Amino acid sequence: MLSEVLDLTESYSHSQILDGTLGLGGYSEAMLERFPSAKVLGIDRDPEAIKLSCERLKNYGERFTAMCKNFGSLSEIEGLKNFDVLVFDLGVSNMQLSIPSRGFSFNTDGPLDMRMNPNDDSVPTASEVIRNSDSETLAEILRTYGEERYAKIIASAMKRSLSPITTTAGLVALIRETLPQPVQRKMGTHPARRVFQALRIYVNRETEELESLLRSIHDDCESALVIFVSYHSLEDRLIKYAFREWQKEGKGKILTRHPLTPSHEETERNYKARSAKLRAFLMNHN
Repeated sequence: MLSEVLDLTESYSHSQILDGTLGLGGYSEAMLERFPSAKVLGIDRDPEAIKLSCERLKNYGERFTAMCKNFGSLSEIEGLKNFDVLVFDLGVSNMQLSIPSRGFSFNTDGPLDMRMNPNDDSVPTASEVIRNSDSETLAEILRTYGEERYAKIIASAMKRSLSPITTTAGLVALIRETLPQPVQRKMGTHPARRVFQALRIYVNRETEELESLLRSIHDDCESALVIFVSYHSLEDRLIKYAFREWQKEGKGKILTRHPLTPSHEETERNYKARSAKLRAFLMNHN
């Protein structure tokens, strides 16, 4: 939903922009092009994303800088109050999905990793989560973060598996073998999608990071346009309720009474965008 983000940003002050989910730098590049006087700080927890985006945007010189950091640690960024625009496009990036070794995609085979920062050994991989969790805990993860209707059945199958589930293809095969064919046909989507989503969110503590981010914005930003693009109901609810509370407290106003959704043309170009919801909030301007 890049065009909607750019149009919103153009309507307000935008000399200092924070791209809180840098990825390959697509949003940052578009904003640097659209707003020639703007400076952009991009943050991402993925070191590979930082490397690739810095190479992509090197011609913008001092107008672009990048920082390897979780957006949940936003309060640690010096000068946070000086940013006019904060943009967050949540979820997994196309870059991460396209590299089999990262383990995010159910369409390609690779190690079942799913860590946003693969260099952080303190974070367990998805394979380790499955191996070290009991059936009840796994089912709760799948229900909470994936809204998986068949969480208990799939979790039980994971724990009954005679060999460790260490690859994405192995997990997909287990899910296909576990769920009856009529159930899979009725799903209307890949039967592993919700399971992969749940494990990814749990591994990377995405819900906790988002809650921390929302607290930081509430406490540390006095005057800014805040834009979120989310891709599942758990994220969207957190953002919606936070914006409502901020408005009640007099922190500013909600700009999107109902979330903006992608056009048919965009979903045709980018299938991932089909579930996107954009919400925007304007913090009080002095």
